[in-house]
Amino acid sequence: MTYKDILLDIDDPVAVITLNRPHALNAWTTTMGEEVRDAVHAAARNPSVVGLVITGAGRGFCAGADLNDVRAAADAPASEPGDRLGQVSSPAPQGPREAATYLQGIPKPVVAAINGPVAGMGVPIALACDYRIMSTSAFLTTSFAERGLVAEFGVSWLLTRLVGPSRALDLLFSARRVGSQEALEFGLVNRAVPKDEVLADAIAYVKGLAEASSPASMAAMKRQVYAGLQTGLAEAERLAAELMDESHGRPDFAEGVQAFLERRRPNFPRLGTA
Repeated sequence: MTYKDILLDIDDPVAVITLNRPHALNAWTTTMGEEVRDAVHAAARNPSVVGLVITGAGRGFCAGADLNDVRAAADAPASEPGDRLGQVSSPAPQGPREAATYLQGIPKPVVAAINGPVAGMGVPIALACDYRIMSTSAFLTTSFAERGLVAEFGVSWLLTRLVGPSRALDLLFSARRVGSQEALEFGLVNRAVPKDEVLADAIAYVKGLAEASSPASMAAMKRQVYAGLQTGLAEAERLAAELMDESHGRPDFAEGVQAFLERRRPNFPRLGTA
C-alpha cells in the first residue's frame, strides 16, 4: 500500500510508523487512520519486526482530529440527547471508532515516541501503546471538553486504568496541559527524554527487547495484561496456566534455558504470519 499521510520504515527488528502531516502538527484524518491500521498490521505480520514505534514528523506527535473532519461532524444534524447522558452502560462494540485500542491486540510491543504536543484523539493513540517515551518539551491535553465533545476513542478507559478515576476526570474535565514531568509522575509515560533523543530511545528499547526477550513470550504477556484489565483474578490465573503450559512446548523455552546455562544471549525465533 502506498501511504499519503504516514511513513513506514522497517529496519530489522523495528518498524517505525511516522504520522506525516507536519504542516498540521500531524492532525488525524480518516486516511491517516486507515493507513496507520494497515501499517500496524503489516508490521505485525512481518517476521523481521519485533516491535513497532509510532511517532510524529516535525514539531508534534498528533494535534488531534483534523479540523475539517471536526467541522463536518459539527455541521451534521444534531441527535436527540434522550436519556443517555449520565447513565453507565456496557462498553460499545468494536467498530469504526475503535481508532486506537486495537493496538493492544497486536501481538508485538508498540512504543509511542511522543516527540511533541499530543492532543484530542492523539491522546488515546499514545495511551493505547504499550510503552511511552515523551519529549521533555512536549505536553498532553485531552481537549475534548473544550470542543463540546466527550471522552471518545477509548480515552476514558485508558486514562482511568493508568492514573485512576479522580486524575482521569481532572484531565478530561479541565483539558489542561500536562507536561512530561507530571505525565511521568502520573504514570502516563514511562520515560521523559530530550526531544532529539525520543525516537532513538524508542528504537533502542525495541532493539533491547529483540536481543533478550522471546517474541512469543511477549505476545502472550501482552495478551495476559490487557485481558486481565477486563477480567477477575480467577480468570487471569486460568489464562496464565493455559499460556504457561503452551510455553513449555515452544522452542523458545528450550533456547532460553540453554542460553542461560551457556551464559549467552538467547536466539529466539521471530513472530509473523504468511
